[in-house]
Amino acid sequence: MIKQQPKIKWLFISLSFIVIMAGGIFGLKESNLIFTKKVGEKIDSFNGVNVYFNGEVGNIEGRNLTSDNYNLGLKYQCVEFVKRYYYKHLNHKMPNSYGHAKDFFNPNIKDGQMNTERNLVQFTNLSTKKPKVDDLLVFSATSWNPYGHVAIISKVNDSEIEIVQQNVGNHSRKNLTLRVENGKWKIDNLQILGWLRKL
Repeated sequence: MIKQQPKIKWLFISLSFIVIMAGGIFGLKESNLIFTKKVGEKIDSFNGVNVYFNGEVGNIEGRNLTSDNYNLGLKYQCVEFVKRYYYKHLNHKMPNSYGHAKDFFNPNIKDGQMNTERNLVQFTNLSTKKPKVDDLLVFSATSWNPYGHVAIISKVNDSEIEIVQQNVGNHSRKNLTLRVENGKWKIDNLQILGWLRKL
């Protein structure tokens, strides 16, 4: 019996290792770190505008220009998707067609005022106006992402929004909590600066 204890111990360690590895692989796949698509492959579509897979977050496949030379951005970054969405679905060109994702939000503009660089009304993330479908959502820069992030709001109810986005791995949709705070609308995410809207 004493001789069998080391075998049982090693069997237990081996099984534990297998379980941990399997869980780790599943977790990586679910967290978008294991890619299952090819760069440039369609992974989603919203209102007829495709979302494409970009591989690694920093990957760049060249600049996407329209036939009239309007700059949509670097393929297949988040900015390229939202600008392509606004161009194709909302027939909107931004006066300033350049800039990182975080630059879409101007902190000097008050809630509900016009952002002239984008020709869109800007709302802060504690706004008198509730987010709407088609609004362009802007996330701040972080220590791991100095450029920020942008997405399109695809669904809204009184307690939640859904966003559609590009360059976040295998998945393109995400739900965020929406709530009322002191009579104003707030999306429960500290990175969200606000949203922009075409009137």
